[in-house]
Amino acid sequence: MGGADVTSSLPAVMRDIADAAQRAGRDPASVKLIAVSKTVPEQSVEEAIESGQRRFGENRVQEAKAKWPALKERHPDLELHLVGPLQSNKVRDAVQLFDVIHSVDRPKIAAALAEEMKRAGKRPRLLVQVNTGEEPQKAGVLPGETDAFVARCGDEYGLAIEGLMCIPPLDEEPALHFALLAKIAARLGLKELSMGMSGDFEKAIAFGATYVRIGTAIFGARDA
Repeated sequence: MGGADVTSSLPAVMRDIADAAQRAGRDPASVKLIAVSKTVPEQSVEEAIESGQRRFGENRVQEAKAKWPALKERHPDLELHLVGPLQSNKVRDAVQLFDVIHSVDRPKIAAALAEEMKRAGKRPRLLVQVNTGEEPQKAGVLPGETDAFVARCGDEYGLAIEGLMCIPPLDEEPALHFALLAKIAARLGLKELSMGMSGDFEKAIAFGATYVRIGTAIFGARDA
């Protein structure tokens, strides 16, 4: 990790979020910061916690399983978000560990989540990942299939979907993808929009993001 000074970078990011919200005519409190801590050492996470951060995101269930149970025991008010892909063999661990799962993206995962949530008596909040760029290598429901998939999650699996998440293609203007995601969410009456990362979160806020997922701007560049 190219370590940033979390105690100064985190407040700077929070100021930037508040400024972007105000420019968009929004209440800054309507935008929730997820500090993405994949590959970030526990010490840096602790610094963010001491600076007041309470929402964290992880990309991999396995890494989160190694890092977070002890952190959550020490800080029971933390909220942990899964912002990376979910495999069906990791659903049991994900339901135990995470408070919010952003990557519901296919019927097999929806069915596995419904079964595990019933078994465990735990109900993490759920968002559907939309592949707004229709990229073959990327996870997510296609935009044209999102309405039907969200309906199926409720009707067939009894899952309450709170919102949508997207990761725009690297080589395209992210605003187009944020606008598309916001349009689909509005049509479906979903209140949460998880979009925007370190390089484009201000644009995402202008299009209504309620969760922004920021890692590098807080913790520094990750080692390759």
